[in-house]
Amino acid sequence: MDFTQLPDVLKTAKYLAGEASKEILGVYAKDFSVYFKEDASPLTEADRKSNELIVSALRGKYPECAILAEESEDRPDRLNNDWCFIIDPLDGTKEFVKKNDEFTINIALSYKGKPVLGVIHIPVTGEIYYAVKGMGAYYEKDGKREKITVSSRIKDIRMVRSLSHKSKRLDELIEKNGIKNVKAVGSAIKGCLVAKGEAEVYYRFGYSMEWDTAAMHCIVEEAGGIFRQMDDSEMTYNRLNCLNEKGFYAINNLQNKLTL
Repeated sequence: MDFTQLPDVLKTAKYLAGEASKEILGVYAKDFSVYFKEDASPLTEADRKSNELIVSALRGKYPECAILAEESEDRPDRLNNDWCFIIDPLDGTKEFVKKNDEFTINIALSYKGKPVLGVIHIPVTGEIYYAVKGMGAYYEKDGKREKITVSSRIKDIRMVRSLSHKSKRLDELIEKNGIKNVKAVGSAIKGCLVAKGEAEVYYRFGYSMEWDTAAMHCIVEEAGGIFRQMDDSEMTYNRLNCLNEKGFYAINNLQNKLTL
């Protein structure tokens, strides 16, 4: 793998997200069982089908790359590889179970710990957000593509927050900074709205995983935004510990950095 292959990887990732979306929507349209993993997070047939489709295809086409996927067994040898696909086959399973349509497929590729490609597909609407390092961020629907950038707004800013993950610290942050315009949104769509200029700030104090943030991270930065851990340090990927323990924020401008 090298950087000249990224346009081909992007094409592949978009295609696989679309195919996985069909599998997910097939399950979504019927009654389905919900299982619970050891951490009490939900798991469905849709998670498994999407994961198998994406992982098997990427492993077959790009065998030189490591893979870290939520529903696949972790392979420690990935740590020795500069290139690693990071996949959430169904981000927002809680939203999927609630049938509120706000769930995504996230596919990212990292190089030496940094996200260099990100694809986020929303199955229900067919919307796709994607980015490649140094090539900008894009939004696509019904075959129409547009380049996206974060907003320039620094007054009366708009915040997106999680639908399913409550946070007392976030409530305190909103109150202290006088944020009036707050919208609860599911899955990685929150980061996409910042990238598209429809929100200015997204703060997450709770834990997340690498596959929750990698694609969003690339898209936000390529749209001109800022993505950092809550202590302002850079978030890296393909780590031994995949848990994002410090929380993170995605903002359009440093002037909109919030403090407690």
